[in-house]
Amino acid sequence: MEVLDIIKPENQVFCKTKLMTDTALSYCPGCGHGTAHNLTMEVIEEMGIVEDTIGVAPVGCSVLAYDFMNIDMTQAAHGRAPAVATAIARTWPQKYVFTYQGDGDLAAIGTAETIHACNRGENIVIIFVNNGIYGMTGGQMAPTTLEGMKSSTSPYGRVVETMGSPIKMTELVANLPGVYYATRQAVHTHKHVRKAKKAIRKAFENIKLRKGLSFIEIVSNCNSGWKMTPNDANNWMEENMFAYFPLGDIKVNGKLKQ
Repeated sequence: MEVLDIIKPENQVFCKTKLMTDTALSYCPGCGHGTAHNLTMEVIEEMGIVEDTIGVAPVGCSVLAYDFMNIDMTQAAHGRAPAVATAIARTWPQKYVFTYQGDGDLAAIGTAETIHACNRGENIVIIFVNNGIYGMTGGQMAPTTLEGMKSSTSPYGRVVETMGSPIKMTELVANLPGVYYATRQAVHTHKHVRKAKKAIRKAFENIKLRKGLSFIEIVSNCNSGWKMTPNDANNWMEENMFAYFPLGDIKVNGKLKQ
């Protein structure tokens, strides 16, 4: 049989969601942002909520999201995405509103906005990509940078005595009563991609049910900021990041997991 004979719509097992634009991804090779983008758009398309979804991207690598997500998007000032999302969701309560943020943005500049939006239980989804570093602006130490981990502003490694411990944002916000769902996932293997997509779907369904805030952390690598190849960065992430930021659900249906 000719190869071309099987290239038919009915034989297609996978295709790119129409909600990802044809713009070439500008993220570093091996970065998890592209996969996280695609999963989010797949969920929105599959749920049939394209016309009712609004995304908010702040500053950092995540600011590029509107180049690739073919939905209504708006940009917030650095760290202010949860505040902007709050305004949109309260103005149009029938909309599905989500933020897409990095660790420097969400856990440093935007700590107050993040904590208070979670505490209020705003009916939004927060997607938080944690790569343990400021990826776009020069590889500085972030609130999630691991102890001993080197960065441009901690060239000898993070020292807890003077720089504090890495912040576990998902565990922190999970203890707030306004957070209905809190989970930590990854996107570097097929298995993890499937679990991450399931989590994102659950979060958007929680908006429909008006359950309050859903918080999804995605642990990713930053091979350029970490000065590693993509494969080495993934291995380092599994050996080091997952040890401190363990994957899995932390709060489900408003109850902390034991």
